[in-house]
Amino acid sequence: MGSKSDLPVMQDAIDILKEFAIEVEIDIVSAHRTPEKLFDYGKNAHLRGLSVIIAGAGGAAHLPGMIASLSPLPVIGVPVKSSNSIDGWDSVLSILQMPGGVPVATVALNGAKNAGILAAQILGSADAQIQEKIIAYKEDLKTKVLESSKNLK
Repeated sequence: MGSKSDLPVMQDAIDILKEFAIEVEIDIVSAHRTPEKLFDYGKNAHLRGLSVIIAGAGGAAHLPGMIASLSPLPVIGVPVKSSNSIDGWDSVLSILQMPGGVPVATVALNGAKNAGILAAQILGSADAQIQEKIIAYKEDLKTKVLESSKNLK
């Protein structure tokens, strides 16, 4: 994440990944305040065994795109509505509007839970145990909706 203030939003990704028993690395890497750390992190994440990066940032939100420009790993961007944000749209557009060749999968504003689920689905495409957990999770979502519908009648 770009700053400690992003943690309350990013906690949803951390929690869902832990629910799926997926190891999580958490760090603060600011695209603007720690560019050297950003370059090191982006260039070496795959060498350290990471498989997917979820990058959350508010305001100008350059972190996900810069990480994507440096890393061969899939990057999921979480636009964060921060105190210096313009209703969050600056963050959304900064992450969403990437140039060709530098893709960032972008979730909804403050949508870290979906970022975590998407990361799990990416990992699950090559790991049957994770995929089974995703299938069970989605089945549970379905069951909850059907129960809610039944309770209305």
